[in-house]
Amino acid sequence: MNERSIRAMDFNLSTVFFVFFLIMVLQPILMGRMFALRRAQAIRAIERKRGSRVITMIHRQEKRSLFGFSMSSQIGLEDAQSIISAIKATPDDTPIDIVLHTPGGLVIASMQIARAIEAHPAKVTVFVPIYAMSGGTLMALAADEIVMGEFSMLGPIDPQIMGISAASIIAARDAKPIEHVSDIALVLADVSDKATAQVKRGAVEIMTPRLARDKAEALAETLTSGQWTHDYALTPAEATDLGLSITVGLPQEVLELMTLYPSPVKQSAVEFLPFDPPGRRMG
Repeated sequence: MNERSIRAMDFNLSTVFFVFFLIMVLQPILMGRMFALRRAQAIRAIERKRGSRVITMIHRQEKRSLFGFSMSSQIGLEDAQSIISAIKATPDDTPIDIVLHTPGGLVIASMQIARAIEAHPAKVTVFVPIYAMSGGTLMALAADEIVMGEFSMLGPIDPQIMGISAASIIAARDAKPIEHVSDIALVLADVSDKATAQVKRGAVEIMTPRLARDKAEALAETLTSGQWTHDYALTPAEATDLGLSITVGLPQEVLELMTLYPSPVKQSAVEFLPFDPPGRRMG
């Protein structure tokens, strides 16, 4: 094999590796653009059908990979800024539909969004295809109607201090004489008292336009008291019993919209084939 052939082989291998690397880099970008276009079309179709403004906030809590790093999303101040801008840009007589899928997030951001939802003059409907926990539930409390699937979930809104339930911190402080409680525990309990009171007051504020004040206070007390773990799943039936306006039955177009959000890179352990009724003959 002469020197020219060796150089040509080296060039071809380099080209192949470069093209492969380019495809690996561009593939997620192109797929993301494709999904974004399809989502825009699906959202526009829902808006035309319902005569509303559609806003989505979809947080994938499942791990995704970007160059080997795992990411997850929660309600943050950037979400608050975007949603508030979208709500303020919506005419006062136009209903708003919010498609919500989130594990929760910052209380301050969730409360900002909830206040903007409550302040919109026209009807606001929150759709919960899978779950809207913690701050997501706080947002849903501000809506005129909450639409859930049969197995969708809401959750408690009790604040968390350093990842620990504020209600549990308070309970631990009150379980023994004050002289046996450390200064750090007292400080955390004081913060927990304040955080719980603030969330409770905010929840009452956003619910009183639609609920009598005594009912709003009772509901806020139930959701912030820590009688459940923070990840407790409130079913549509339980949420209705608590006094929330729940409609069970998600529109098909909302379910289809959810399929247009990228799945985690890690494949699901669940696998199934399209349903083929018994006795069906091939054409």
